[in-house]
Amino acid sequence: MLESAVPLVAREKFSSQASPEVLVALRQIAESQGRQFQAVLDDALRDYIDRQQKQRPRRHVMDAFASSMDEYDRLYQELAK
Repeated sequence: MLESAVPLVAREKFSSQASPEVLVALRQIAESQGRQFQAVLDDALRDYIDRQQKQRPRRHVMDAFASSMDEYDRLYQELAK
C-alpha cells in the first residue's frame, strides 16, 4: 500500500466575500505556484493571524535572531561597548 507524502489536514468549509482584485491575485498566485487556491488562501490567513498576534514575535523571526546571536555574539558585544 502506498502512503501519501502529503498529510491529510482536517478542513472546515466557510463562506465569505472578498473583492474581485483579491480573489484574482490569489488565483494567480496559486496558478503560478501550481498550488490549490484553498492552500494559498490558508497561507494568507495564517500570515494575517501571525501579524495580528503582536504580543509574541513570529517563530521565523526569533529563529533568525537566535542564529544571528550565535554567529555574531562577539561582534555584538564589541559594538555594545
